[in-house]
Amino acid sequence: MTARLTDRRTLTLSGFALLFAGPALAQSAGLSAEDRAVVAEAQSYFQGLSAARGSFSETGPGGQQRTGEFWLQRPGRMRFEYTDPAGLLVVSDGYNVKRYDPRLETFQQVPLGQTPLSTFLARNVRLDEGVRIDRVTRMPSGAFAIIARDARRPHEGAVVLAFAGSPMRLQEWTIIDGQGQRTRTRLTRLEPASGLAASLFQLQDPTRRPGRN
Repeated sequence: MTARLTDRRTLTLSGFALLFAGPALAQSAGLSAEDRAVVAEAQSYFQGLSAARGSFSETGPGGQQRTGEFWLQRPGRMRFEYTDPAGLLVVSDGYNVKRYDPRLETFQQVPLGQTPLSTFLARNVRLDEGVRIDRVTRMPSGAFAIIARDARRPHEGAVVLAFAGSPMRLQEWTIIDGQGQRTRTRLTRLEPASGLAASLFQLQDPTRRPGRN
């Protein structure tokens, strides 16, 4: 079965792309100069993730656990491969974002440019455009967290990005949906990558059978 992706939380790990939703102007007038410097540091960090791989552990609102691995190659390419539940895939090939769930035998896709992922996977990542930064929390250790949301749809939810300070690295993110439910994704491994196979970012419709429309 082929369908359009209507729930943007299906596009990535539990809606991580909510942070990068659309071209609305960033609203951060309440941030101090120090906070703005932290946001700029986070932006530089994401810009530096031109190619990376890692693994994750995800806890849903009801306590359900998911695990998997991911690969990233900017511009435009990303793959989330779940190991539990096995077989679930979300792939961006630079043109379309595709999701395959073998348990339900469903395949969905939507043009990358119509998804929040298009900003995150852009050649130039900007955190001062397209998001509203609500708060920056800084720790003496150098660790920090950024709370952000879509400025055009602020009631649809928010994301909390948590970074370690020394060395700086993304540790986890928590998605808060419009009903206040939280999904936490902890990165159990994140490392630069090189020579990623092009096949990682390709996904044909496994549900298509000869003679089926």
